[in-house]
Amino acid sequence: MKLLPASGHKRMPWKNGGGETVEIAVFPEGASLSQFDWRVSMATVASDGPFSAFPGIDRTLSILEGNGMTLLIEGRAPAPLTQASAPLAFPADTATSAKLIDGTIVDLNVMTRRGKLTHHVRRLVVEGEGPLASEAAATMLLCHRGAVTLDGSGQTVALSAGDAVLASGPLAASLKAPAGCTLFLIEIDTAEGA
Repeated sequence: MKLLPASGHKRMPWKNGGGETVEIAVFPEGASLSQFDWRVSMATVASDGPFSAFPGIDRTLSILEGNGMTLLIEGRAPAPLTQASAPLAFPADTATSAKLIDGTIVDLNVMTRRGKLTHHVRRLVVEGEGPLASEAAATMLLCHRGAVTLDGSGQTVALSAGDAVLASGPLAASLKAPAGCTLFLIEIDTAEGA
């Protein structure tokens, strides 16, 4: 398991220049916005507007902070997305724009290269202790609120808000969050037939 502390996340402009994103991790490491196989980032959205297009990429968004936004995805009904909503998956190369519900938000953005990789994002609330198991090719756990200790693969890793841990291959671990925490579990796998 590799610790990805919040202090090490990379800040960069959005692809369309309309804001700033905080890159948590990208693969291959150091890949550009046009060359990555997968990417996990957070963005602050302060105004309504279009999303950057990423040809051949699938994307999932979750709201981390703020009152949410309504996504206008071409060919779909408007999709309100709030902190209480399940993560929303959609193609990153479909014309998409956002309308803020009430003020600035921060979102979690997970992207994988279509036909090569797939991903699944889940919000987890942990109070006390519990198991975590993933059979994915790569697993990331992002601590959103609170603090948690992860015990697995012969390692113990402590995460606080904004920290993440990345594991290659199957992961079996125990989570300990005596004061409770909110996490995002991101599982990345090889696409069928890839």
